[in-house]
Amino acid sequence: MAKSNTGEAAAAEMTKSVPDVQKVVWDDTRMNTSYSNVCNVLGSREEITLLFGANQAWHSGQKEVKVMLSDRIVLNPYAAKRLAGLLDRVLKEYEARYGQLKLEA
Repeated sequence: MAKSNTGEAAAAEMTKSVPDVQKVVWDDTRMNTSYSNVCNVLGSREEITLLFGANQAWHSGQKEVKVMLSDRIVLNPYAAKRLAGLLDRVLKEYEARYGQLKLEA
């Protein structure tokens, strides 16, 4: 007579076919938080650089707008592409929940 799979036996069988998965632990003990309402992106063959800052302009008619840069993030192109995909997904979820974001030209 064949043995029937119990829940534990079935789970053990499934675990055998799943490759080892690394657990990611996010350590935020040294994390800094900055506010940014301006971002610029620069790129070369080897790296993508993100510049973050805050627009200090209070009046729309100013001839010069000063942006105080606060953070520079340098990524390799692979990490930048993964970030672009994550941002795309998160923004689609945001717009599905709260409505489409319309940007000025």
